[in-house]
Amino acid sequence: MNVPLLDLKSHHSALRAEINGAIQDVIDAAAFAGGPFVNRFEADFAVYCDSPYAIGVGSGTEALWLTLLALGIGRGDEVITVPNTFMATAEAITYCGAKPVFVDVDDRTYTMDPVALRGAITVNTKAIIPVHLFGQPADMDPILEIAREEGLFVVEDACQAHGAEHKGQRLGSLGDAACFSFYPGKNLGAFGEAGAVVTHSNELQIRIRALRDHGQIQKYRHAMVGWNCRMDGIQAAVLQVKLRYLDRANQLRRSHAAHYHYQLNGIEEIVLPVQAQHTRHVYHIYAIRVQNRDEVIEFLAAMGIGCAIHYPIPIHLQEAYQGLGYRRGAFPVAERCADEFISLPMFPELRTEQLEFVAQTVKQAVTTSAIATKHRTPRSFTI
Repeated sequence: MNVPLLDLKSHHSALRAEINGAIQDVIDAAAFAGGPFVNRFEADFAVYCDSPYAIGVGSGTEALWLTLLALGIGRGDEVITVPNTFMATAEAITYCGAKPVFVDVDDRTYTMDPVALRGAITVNTKAIIPVHLFGQPADMDPILEIAREEGLFVVEDACQAHGAEHKGQRLGSLGDAACFSFYPGKNLGAFGEAGAVVTHSNELQIRIRALRDHGQIQKYRHAMVGWNCRMDGIQAAVLQVKLRYLDRANQLRRSHAAHYHYQLNGIEEIVLPVQAQHTRHVYHIYAIRVQNRDEVIEFLAAMGIGCAIHYPIPIHLQEAYQGLGYRRGAFPVAERCADEFISLPMFPELRTEQLEFVAQTVKQAVTTSAIATKHRTPRSFTI
């Protein structure tokens, strides 16, 4: 049985007629860059995130970058984030002229460790970017408390966490702003590149809207130096259709995660993902941890199972950031996770027989005598 890591064809199959109609509407209106379709999606996505404002942009990277620029982050400033995330989180900081400062993550949730955060704050710190990794909400209460005490901005990197919740609140409604990616493989994915910023701040949303459109506050009146970061009308139309089905798709992901857990729980060689207390994980990625990871991946591939590694090299060890002076051992939890993560197939349309085949093959892989190495005891799991 072949089981892909992600199957976008099956994901879009049931929505094809609606999506085709939405795209045709954009073509008929010739509203390709910004315009009414973007406005409509922004309004719907803001409501979905329990926020008054959503600003559509060209990618999740642009969402992070423009938000930091709009907050006044610049040269000489420091922004604290985590090293176990996609490169874009740090790139956005660098492109503002600021310095990324990394802190380690919690060994259970893989999100920012608030104790480590407090120890990293200096007089130059201006903002914190907690990453809701794999769809798991970060531990926002202590992070927000530290930010209030220190007078720091909090920008949620929610690029993998569309629809996730912290204490009943949708991510995007907690910090000063939240940034989303709509890359095609995300829980809410476009038909290309797209992103959005969600915020409660009227002043901030005005600045981001200007920055995404060459600094214009009205046609040909440029109040600041901006950039071309507009969302395309076709992407907005596709996203507006898919947003209507996001909660159902997320619930299917959560059901699949529960199935994996039921099948894999109690196997010493595997560390399963957890759902933190008072949160709703949406499982953009279902990542287990194993030792002898390469051998396990090779075994799964030979059985027709697609898997991936998110992310094999933490940002502080990337060549691009050698100048920051970090060395291996600086963030042991993030580094250990980078060596052990395997992302298993996860998409709403997975069938029960596929889930069971993946789980049974993983069991076989980690317990094969040529591969098996004892691991730490699995943790409790909430779903």
